[in-house]
Amino acid sequence: MSFLLPKLTSKKEVDQAIKSVAEKVLVLRFGRDEDPVCLQLDDILAKTSHDLSKMATIYLVDVNEVPVYTQYFDISYIPSTVFFFNGQHMKVDYGSPDHSKFVGSFKTKQDFIDLIEVIYRGAMRGKLIVQSPIDRRNIPKYDLLYQGI
Repeated sequence: MSFLLPKLTSKKEVDQAIKSVAEKVLVLRFGRDEDPVCLQLDDILAKTSHDLSKMATIYLVDVNEVPVYTQYFDISYIPSTVFFFNGQHMKVDYGSPDHSKFVGSFKTKQDFIDLIEVIYRGAMRGKLIVQSPIDRRNIPKYDLLYQGI
């Protein structure tokens, strides 16, 4: 399903998307097209992109093609999903130590839709961090890897 969503293939394209998407949540999925978990997430993103078109814009970013952002957001697990609103990085408290990105795939389409709605409403009120509406049992668990410390 990754062929249904637009791809950003350079740092310049990612920068342009962050700057130009206004009054909507920008969703950047970092991963690889051939990874099975990325394909599962891409399926959810593609199926919900039309329903969320007034609130969100979704792009796929290959971790091998844009290594600058892969390092900047410390993408050590794929897929990782990062959110922006009006050029501002939106953080979400998932109950894990890392609030900067969602790691793994969403369990259901409704989990993703609920998260986008919460981020959108919080951003419209000026918040930079919001509380995740996703059931904690549906959030993948992982250990943080600190590289180069």
